[in-house]
Formats: sequence, C-alpha cells, structure tokens
Amino acid sequence: MASEDIDQLTEALAKTHVGEELSYKGQGLKLNDAQSVENIVQEMEQFQNMKALRLEGNTVGVEAAKAISKALETKKDLQRCYWSDMFTGRVRSEIPSALKSLGSALMMSGARLTELDLSDNAFGPDGVKGIEALLKSPVCYTLQELRLNNCGMGIGGGTILASALTECYKSSHAAGSPLKLKVFVAGRNRLENDGTIALSRAFKLVGSLEEIHMPQNGINHPGITALATAVQHNPNLRVLNLNDNTFTKRGAVAMAQALRHLSKVQVINFGDCLVRSEGAIAITAALKGLPVLKELNLSFGEIYEAAALVVARAIRDKADMEKLDLNGNCLGEDGCEALKEVMENMGMGDVLGSLSDDEGEDEDDEDGEEVDEDGEEDTEEKDDDEQNCFNGFKNKESPSKVLLDSSDLLTFLQSPTSEKLLNLGAKRVQLFEQQVDISNATDIADIFLQLASVYKEDPEVKQVVLESADALLKKVLASPQFQSYTFTLSLLVKLGLLKGEEKASKVCLLPGHLLTLTHCVEQDYFPLDQANILEIFVSRNGKLLASCPSAIGDFKATLKKRISA
Repeated sequence: MASEDIDQLTEALAKTHVGEELSYKGQGLKLNDAQSVENIVQEMEQFQNMKALRLEGNTVGVEAAKAISKALETKKDLQRCYWSDMFTGRVRSEIPSALKSLGSALMMSGARLTELDLSDNAFGPDGVKGIEALLKSPVCYTLQELRLNNCGMGIGGGTILASALTECYKSSHAAGSPLKLKVFVAGRNRLENDGTIALSRAFKLVGSLEEIHMPQNGINHPGITALATAVQHNPNLRVLNLNDNTFTKRGAVAMAQALRHLSKVQVINFGDCLVRSEGAIAITAALKGLPVLKELNLSFGEIYEAAALVVARAIRDKADMEKLDLNGNCLGEDGCEALKEVMENMGMGDVLGSLSDDEGEDEDDEDGEEVDEDGEEDTEEKDDDEQNCFNGFKNKESPSKVLLDSSDLLTFLQSPTSEKLLNLGAKRVQLFEQQVDISNATDIADIFLQLASVYKEDPEVKQVVLESADALLKKVLASPQFQSYTFTLSLLVKLGLLKGEEKASKVCLLPGHLLTLTHCVEQDYFPLDQANILEIFVSRNGKLLASCPSAIGDFKATLKKRISA
C-alpha cells in the first residue's frame, strides 16, 4: 500500500466513529488486497456494537473484500450497510465474488439488516447473483430499505432479485416474522417490462412498501399495469416515483385505478412518462381520495391546455400541496397563462412549478385532433348525413358484449333513427335500465351518443330521448364500479374535443348531443367533477363547437350553473 494512502487512511480513522457508525465514506481509498485494509479491519474489530458500516466512495477489490468480510463475521449488531459506489474501476467479473464474500460474512455473523445500499455499482445481473443468497437469508428478514439504484441489473437481474425477495418473504413468514420492506429503490436499471412484472409479483406479496423509486427503466404499459396491480396491495405507500418511463393511456388508466386504493400517498412522480391528456385526466380523477398529497409531477407528458387545467382544479382542496409540476407539456403561451391564472385564483400560485420548458401547442393538433400511440393522425372522414353519423355500434367484437339482451335495443343501435327509438314502445326505458352492461364505459359513451344523435325538438322524440338518456346514465353512474372519467373522456374524444391516442371514429357533432348532455348535467345523478371536466373542454374548443351556437351556449351556461351551485 502506498505511503500516501496509509497516511490518508490513518488521518481519516480518527474521524470514522459517528455514534454507532463506522464510516469511510468518500475517502477515495484504493483497497486492492488484505494489506491495504489492515487498518480498516483493525478499526472494525475494535469497534464494539457497530451498527452501521459506510464503505461508499472507495474501490474494493476481491482480496480486500475477503479481509473485510473476516472482520464482519463477528458483527452481529450490524444493521445498516452503506456500500454504494465502492467498486469504481473494478473489472465487472470481480464484483460478484466480492459481494459473495461480504454476504457470507453477514450470514455467519447472525446480523439482522434493516438497510442495504448497493447503488451506483455497475454489477449487472451477475452482481445480483452475488447478493442472492444474502437476500434469501435470515439476515434480510428484517430488511426495511433496499437501494439498488443505477446497478445495470437488466431484465435478468430484476428477475433474480424478484425471486430472492419472494423467497425471503416466504421464509420469513414461515419463521413468524414476515419481511416488511418499506423502501425500494432501483432506478436506471433497464428492468423493462419483464423485470418489472417479476418485481411486481414480489411487491404484491410483501405488501408493506412505503416508497417505490423506479425511474428510467424502459418500462411501458404492460410493466406499468403490473406495478399498478401490485401497489394496490401496499396501502401504506407514500412515495411513487416512476419518472422517465412510458405510461401512455393504458398505463395511466391502470395507475389511476391503483391510486384509488392508496390514501396515504404524498408524492407522485410520473414526469416524462407520456401520460398524455387522457392519462392525466384519469390520474386526476383519483386525486380526490389522496388527502395528504404534497407533490404531483406530470411534466413532459404531452398534456394539452384543457387537461392541465383539469389537473390544476383537482388540487384546490389539497391543504398539504407543495408542488405541481406541469413543465414541458404542450400548453402554449396562452395555456401557460391560463394555468397560472387558475392557480393564482385558488391561492396556490406558489405551488405551480416552472413552465419554462413548455413545448407549445402543436397547431396541427388543435381542437382535439386524434393521434394513436404511434403518433399517426386519424384521418377517417366524417359523414355529414345524420343517419350515418355513427355507422352502427362500434364495439370491436360485438354489440352484445355491452347488452345483456340485445334483440330489441340492438336494432336501434345498429342504425339509430328517431323512428326506431319510438318503435321500442313503452319498454324503452326498461330496456336502457335493464339491458345495458356497465363493464365498458367507452361503449356506454357510444350508446349515449347514438341515442342523443336522434334528438329532435319534436315533443315526443325529445321526451323519449331524454327519458332514455336518464335511464341509461342513472344506472351506470350509480354503480361504484363504473369508470365515470373513462365515460367522459370517451365522449370528449369521440366529439373531437380531446386528443385521443387510440384510433377511434369521431362522430359528427350535432345539436342533439349538446342538448341531451345539457339535460343530463342538470340532473342530480350527474357527477360534479365530470361536469367540471366538460366545462373546461367546451370553453376551449370554440372552433369545433361553432356549428352549434345555440346548443353550446345553453350547455356552457348549464355547466357553469351546476359547478357554481
């Protein structure tokens, strides 16, 4: 060992003891062999009741690790291992061997860890194999915090880790003291979907997580959906950081459903996750059940102005709210000013983060142009003929999927006309009440719009349309299983008022659509939060609604009256 390294180490030893912790943090020591760690080993052996060991910020070779491990074998009181960034410059093949030595020593000592930090060690899947036995052992039955940030685990490493955590939980449970992991950190690991899905199964089993940090892992909606399922089984979750993955609408909707089960959440970071406008609104719908929310990050998500305003209004009752981040979206200059105004009017101007990186509104996407997940615009042409505005029911498989007994109602839905609706006779209300399945909110939106498309000022037709609309919506909106925000989003997308990421046929906007909605919004069964969403969108889509000036005027007035009541 070089004399300057010995001098540096000797000088540092006087400062290593901090309470119950022995620390060599950030000393940049090059520990290659047993001789290079003689003083460290001596210090460890003399330190009685050592509960924490910091080795981060040094570089530890295989032989040095073996020497340190020998001293660890007697440290039964050790609880916290801070071993991040301790293999700088090492050949990757050395790391698993060093980790196995350290892990074996801990198992021999009988220690019970509460924290293990191996972040910023680029050990890959083989490195995870190096700690696999340790994670399965009684040493980790008491583990509360596991930090493996930026370790290059990949799918293989994530799968090995998931299996080890699962076995640890099962073994600890059988021993009468189940694993209660609280903090899991694994950002920048290229876990992708398969690694994430495997870990999600472990998370679901453990059920005690309070913080999950998995940013920048190349996860898209299958992995996000698996995580959403898992977090529902961790009711004490406070922090959920999935920054820089890819949700799209499907992942966002799944996560929104999960958030409804997580009343203790304080921090949500879905920044740079491509949640888009539909996903942002779906997530917003879950905020009502998050009373202690402090931070919400939906930055860089391709969110447009109206959706951003929906998000802003949804946090008005959050007394603990400290930061709303909507930077880097597609608001445009006017949208940024509108958002700032809304936040100021709510007395929350200081909560809104910077909007300096706003992408600006794409002129080609104004007024809700529809784009699928690959960014291709839906160019399907609109038919100006009222009778062909829907071209029949749009369920991809069969309209019977949403109808319990479709024989009569299906005839109307396949080609809606006012005459066919009247021909349903006195049983029409009963048909809408009893024959409609509520499992698919998007299909319910289809049915509603078809019904509204035959609206006429003829008293009989008008009465029949409104009574049928009431029967349909009263039933579905009364069900706690019905996804009312999905219904509203589908209406907005189909009417061309919201940019949707999936290809779907738009309808020809008719006065009947707006007049029927106006009637329904006035009713007690219509949710106030959904009226709020509609009001924001209709107030910002003047071009599309200009063809129905009288109907849109009544609709806007009704929405404002309902919201301010």
